[in-house]
Order: sequence, then structure tokens, then C-alpha cells
Amino acid sequence: MKRSATTALITLICGAYLIQQLDPSLQDRLLFINSALMADGQVHGVANGEWYRIFTVALTHGGLMHLGFNMYGLLVLGTPIEAAFGRYKFLAIFFISLVTGSLASFFLNPVNQPSVGASGALFGLFGAMAVVGKRIGADVKSIVVIIGINFAMAFVLPGIDWHAHLGGLVGGVIASTIVLRKKV
Repeated sequence: MKRSATTALITLICGAYLIQQLDPSLQDRLLFINSALMADGQVHGVANGEWYRIFTVALTHGGLMHLGFNMYGLLVLGTPIEAAFGRYKFLAIFFISLVTGSLASFFLNPVNQPSVGASGALFGLFGAMAVVGKRIGADVKSIVVIIGINFAMAFVLPGIDWHAHLGGLVGGVIASTIVLRKKV
């Protein structure tokens, strides 16, 4: 039996989290930041040419609970979306959402505000689920309510990068709409 891309992403992200527990300075090298003076005394960030951070942000998390919620969301959303779109289209939606979430952070957050987590990509999967929901028998109204609740949490709980959530959501809607134009 083939391993799903969803399971592979969960394994990769959890493995990266475990490695960061062994070397906490690794998170500073992977998290998303526009530009900031970091613990090593150097200025780092996407604005300083570290474009890889647009992707590696998904490998970082703000604790075990943050990781757990994101991985549960990835499992619950990723599995049906991967089944509906296929492995490669699912991965395209995930990574396009990750990039659009990171770019929203880059352009809308203060320069030195760090972001961690795969939430931008997860919100992209929410967007994809809203687009493809009826086709796969999902309750689209419930999906929209869940998106609203999760988005509202960013304004209630401190430290949540709602810009990444919004950017990922938009990216997921656009990416899934494009891949739906091709036969699913």
C-alpha cells in the first residue's frame, strides 16, 4: 500500500519538530521572519535573501499543542482532499497555500515579527475543502463555520499570524479552483 502524501507531510513536520527539541537554535534558522536581528547577532530573514523560510516555516511550531492541532487538522483535511484531487494536486494546493500564507506574512506583518507553523497551508486546505466540498459529499456550511471559528481565534488568542491564515486561505481557494479546471 502506498503511503499518502498527507501522512508523509505529517511525518516530516513531526520529525522536524523533534529535531528542533534536540537543537532549539534550529527553529531560529527555520521560522518565518521578514528581517530581524537573531540570537547569533546577525540579521536574518526573507528580506535578507533567506527565501527558504517561506517553506521551512511549516516545519516549526510553538509547542506540542500547536503541533498537535496542526497535524490533526492536516490529517482531517488532507486525507479527503488528497483522495479527491490525487497526491500531486494535493501537494500543489498545500505548497501554494504555504507560499501565499508566507507572502501575506511578509507583506502585511511588521518586519521583525516571527511566524511559526503550517497554519497558512492548513487554511489553504480549508479553502480547497470549501471549493471541492460538495463534490466529495462534505457539508460546505460546516466547513465555512469552521473556517470562521478558526479565523476568529487569531483575534482572540495572542501570537497568531492571521495574515498567514488569510493568505493561505486565498491561495488554497485559487489553487483548488485551478486544479478543478482539469479533470479531478
